[in-house]
Order: sequence, then structure tokens, then C-alpha cells
Amino acid sequence: MRHVPFAVLVCLFAAAGGCSVNTARVETTSWGIVDGDTVRRYTLRNEQGMEVDLSDYGAMVTSVRVPDRNGRKVDVVLGFDTAEEYPEKSHYFGCSVGRVGNRIAGGTFELDGETYELARNNAPNHLHGGDRGFDKHVWDATEIFTTKGPGIRFTRTSPDGEEGYPGTLAAEVVYLLTEKNELIVEMTATADAATPCNLVHHTYWNLGGHDSGNILDHLLVVGARRYTPVDETMIPTGELAAVEGTALDFRVAKPIGRDIGAFPATDDGPGGFDHNFCLDGDPGEFRDVVMLGDPGTGITMTIASDQPGLQFYTGNFLDGMVGKSGAIYERNDGVCLETQAWPDAINHQGEPEWPDVVLQPDGTYRHIMVHRFTTR
Repeated sequence: MRHVPFAVLVCLFAAAGGCSVNTARVETTSWGIVDGDTVRRYTLRNEQGMEVDLSDYGAMVTSVRVPDRNGRKVDVVLGFDTAEEYPEKSHYFGCSVGRVGNRIAGGTFELDGETYELARNNAPNHLHGGDRGFDKHVWDATEIFTTKGPGIRFTRTSPDGEEGYPGTLAAEVVYLLTEKNELIVEMTATADAATPCNLVHHTYWNLGGHDSGNILDHLLVVGARRYTPVDETMIPTGELAAVEGTALDFRVAKPIGRDIGAFPATDDGPGGFDHNFCLDGDPGEFRDVVMLGDPGTGITMTIASDQPGLQFYTGNFLDGMVGKSGAIYERNDGVCLETQAWPDAINHQGEPEWPDVVLQPDGTYRHIMVHRFTTR
């Protein structure tokens, strides 16, 4: 089959939008108390009617309200009404994950001749930074105003030895809302010793609305010719396999649910998509990598990033929990599209094509993603 270039699909799939006037603002409110710390919520607004709610707990996104094709505001992010519900119900809703997002095999790695042991909080592996990763801390927050638009800068310092990781790491996550209906997320970090670093943004999206049911009819395009196959514990085997001829071929737009049955439930898990794509493009190249669209609302989200990987996860473990405004979140009611380095990359150091996730003390970790919302 001849495949249309991803950039052309972007042009065909989504309409242009936005304007240059910026009268957006930031609103701050107290939102609850978690582990004795006051948690705040921050609302960004632009002239186009788009609104984004953020919180300093987990440096997370709690709501994104964007106009649909009829001008009706739709909240396209799964979440909860109160801050206290997030640590209770977990699932990493909307948060910033670190120090290393995704899995590390066996909860162990070697670096500069030393072996490090981490929490095996997703037995037998380490997941999303451990028992108390970056998502379970209250971050420092500062309002910022830039030429791109207003935003919030979240910062926290992860001390040497936190969750078993070496070195003190200073992390920063900046959210900006532009007049082009773009939500920009910029993640940076520095460290005083060599340490693995892979910060990940973990929002669950439903462009039909957080309370609209499953995302199986959403159309998806992913700019990737390869993916990383995994073993029964979700750890990459080391192979880089072609998506062509598999259920993971999303190079041309298709409904998420069309081929999801290729990954049925087993004794080891609930089935569904939970796979890392090896994104096309050169390392560090900023480009459009994925596009998601809901036929019902006409809302389209295109994500551009500089990362080598994308974790595609269809909310397989959502189990009927109560979310915002009493909505019930069942399996496949949200989809995560997490730009990242590849899972378990720290245990593939030096292997051809595998990304380097070691942050050196003289370096700076950078990760940018731009979520661009349009309607058609």
C-alpha cells in the first residue's frame, strides 16, 4: 500500500484556526489538601473560548475545555472534581510523570559501574517513577506571561536517592495556552550527577467529552513505521518491529477500535493498546507526530514533539470509577498519547537506535509537546 506522508495527512485531517490577539489571563483558586499540603488550581483562558485547568499537585492538567464545531465548550480531559480524589484513584490522570516515565525492567539498572534498585511498583517492574513519583508531590508554581500566551511554571527538586535514583534533579514543567488554541507543555531538568531522566505527560483524552463514553470511534494517525514489541510484563524485547500488516499500523487514519481486538484480555491483563511507537524523524527533531479526531464533536488534536517515542494507551484499566460531575469512567473511555523516550531505555544503553536517557551533570533534559486543537 502506498502511504501518504504524515505532514499531508495533517493538512487533510484538520482545519487551521486561531488569531493573534492575546487577552488571556490566569485565575488561581484553592482546591483542597493532600498529605497536609494546600493544593491549588490554575485556569488559563484565551480569546477563542479555550480554557485549561492545571494543578500544582503532580504538575497536572485537570480539564481542557475547547469549542466543538458548533461552538459548544467540551471538556476533553478525564479527571476528578477534588484534589483529594487524585491520590485515592490514581491511574496517573493528567500528571507529570518522573523521574522516569514508563517501565524499567526488574526495577533495576546499571550506571557508571553502579547497580541501582528501584521500587517494583508494577511487579516485577518499576513504573512511572516509583511508589511516590513526581505525580504524587505538590510542586512550586509561578504565573508567567510570554509572547506565546500566559501560563504556569511548575518546579520541584528531587533529592539524591529519591525512589532509588542517583543525583539531585531539578525539574521544571511549563504550560502555555496560545491564541491558536495550542496547549504547549515544556519539560526540562538538570542534575548534579548522572541519572536517568524521561519526564512524561499522562493526560487521558476523550475529544467527544470526558463523559461521552469510549474513544473507540476516534480517528487516529501516528507518524511511525516501527514499534517496540514487549514481553508478558510489558518490557520491550529489544526488537524494533514494523507496524505494516499489524493492528498497530496507524499511518493512515483509522478508528482506534477497528483492530483493538488483536490484543484481547488475558490472565496477564485486560487487553487493548498499550504500546510504544518509534516515531519517524531524526532524534530531537520537532515535528507533528500524532493526530486524534472525534467525528461527533469535530474536535481534532494534533501533537507535535521532539521525542523519539509515543506510548499509545487506551485506558485498559479504567474500572468504573466516578469522575468529574459524576461521570463513570469505564475501560477505553480515555486515550493517553504520551511522547517519551522508549520504555526501559536505561537497560539498552549503547544499543543501536535506542535513545540515550542518561542526563549528565553538564547537560539539560528537554521535552516539548504542542497540543493543537481545531475543528472540522
